[in-house]
Amino acid sequence: MRMQRSGTVSAVMVREALYAPLQQGWTLEDLLNGTPFDAQIMADDAQRVPVKHYARLWRRLRRTIQDEFFLMDQRSMRPGSFAFMCSMAAQQTTVGQGLEVALQFLTLIFADKRAVLRTQQSMAAVVLREESAQPSRAFTYFTFWMYVHGLTCWLANQRVALLSVDSRCPEPEFIDDYRVMFSDNLRFDCRQSQILFSADILSAPIKRSAQDLQRFLRHAPNNIMVKYRDEQSLTSQIRRQLLNSDPKHWPDAIDLAADLFMSVSTLQRRLNEEGQSYQRLKDAVRSSLAIKWLADEHYTFVDIAGALGFADVSTFYKAFRKWTGTQPSHYRSILLDKNK
Repeated sequence: MRMQRSGTVSAVMVREALYAPLQQGWTLEDLLNGTPFDAQIMADDAQRVPVKHYARLWRRLRRTIQDEFFLMDQRSMRPGSFAFMCSMAAQQTTVGQGLEVALQFLTLIFADKRAVLRTQQSMAAVVLREESAQPSRAFTYFTFWMYVHGLTCWLANQRVALLSVDSRCPEPEFIDDYRVMFSDNLRFDCRQSQILFSADILSAPIKRSAQDLQRFLRHAPNNIMVKYRDEQSLTSQIRRQLLNSDPKHWPDAIDLAADLFMSVSTLQRRLNEEGQSYQRLKDAVRSSLAIKWLADEHYTFVDIAGALGFADVSTFYKAFRKWTGTQPSHYRSILLDKNK
């Protein structure tokens, strides 16, 4: 069945949002009252739900339990906290300054979580430090990153690509929606939880008005939540084809169009309608594969360059710098260091 363009999320995400309140004595009836869901959502055969319904649950649930972090910390994140954090951050001069203010605010909110911004050469990391030796649930980490990353994207007025999302916890059974929302490069059982991105965005000026803030908050959390890919789209179809084949043997646009029984102009037009191009798709898949292999020290740079179809390592270095804003050697050193 074709997915709606408005997007869907797994019913697992609904159950994850309800988990802590149920553990702390709230009844399912009270938690679901006024939401689009009934008790059937807890059944294992419940599959996907519209993002807009999940967002309604999110808004209703935080009002019911009076906590925007769903009882996943010793202290509650009172309703209005995220809005106040955004308002303070938007008054700063640059994205980096706004993010610093937001992280300081979250440190005051939570009892055992302290996030700090770190930069090293061309890379930036938001590192989450916890008092407990026991890692949190994956949903806890990704909810925290949803607020931090969503705010950062809004301050920068663009999608900030995450090069890696690392969690102290073991990998949960379901991570598909996390991949779509954050990054294909999700890593678990790490020494520390953090998100990595290009430091270039930190110097970008913040140009947000009070009206911008009202509009952003009015549409939250829909605008910072998972919007699942349309798996029947041409973009997804081509992406799957590229992932399942050797980059050295990827077809050019003419051969791809022939494989899809359409003209090159039709291929270009349809991809353009989906906000894509064939070259951008190839770059995105190569970048995803490169990041995955860089996280494995058994792959040399020569191995990765060759596997991605580059003539030599220097060409790979230039491409990776273009994709991510950093050198692959620097990226690898950060990835491997954090698991020591």
